[in-house]
Amino acid sequence: MGPTATRIADLARLATAFDLNTRTAPLGWQAVRAFEEEHGIELPEPYRTFVAEISDGCPSGPPHYGLIGLAALPPDWGTHRPPRDLAQPFPLTEAWHWDAEDHSLTDAELDEATDPVHNHGSVVLGTDGCGMYWHLVVTGPERGRIWFIASEGAEPFGSGFADWVAHWAAGTPWWPDEG
Repeated sequence: MGPTATRIADLARLATAFDLNTRTAPLGWQAVRAFEEEHGIELPEPYRTFVAEISDGCPSGPPHYGLIGLAALPPDWGTHRPPRDLAQPFPLTEAWHWDAEDHSLTDAELDEATDPVHNHGSVVLGTDGCGMYWHLVVTGPERGRIWFIASEGAEPFGSGFADWVAHWAAGTPWWPDEG
């Protein structure tokens, strides 16, 4: 299947995964391009077309507390965080469980080391609560991949947005040890 056929198949899967009665109206291409220009990025496909033409979020999920809109942050995001910079590359290429490491960093040093993981190169897709967030990487080597980021660490999940949504729509637990 070529790139165009794959894109069409991904968009069809996305359109059927979300209930028409609960999903938010799409943003339209003008709003998506304005967001991209404001942040100095181009959103990865098929998420880009999804928010422009299908839906800018859905309260039924994914994740647990719903798929939030493109320019939004979850209600539990907090106000103490540094500014987000989507144009800065997402800093990770492999899982990092900083809470499990034996390190001598102070809390301030750990915050300084982990702030880019939370705030650079990704859009936040939503929360599972308790500081557990799903991100779509928009810049850097992991562009297009979904990452799960919590207070304990960060871990990539599958491949891209369409596969993440399909996983949720199938009712499959996020991690093998769940369920």
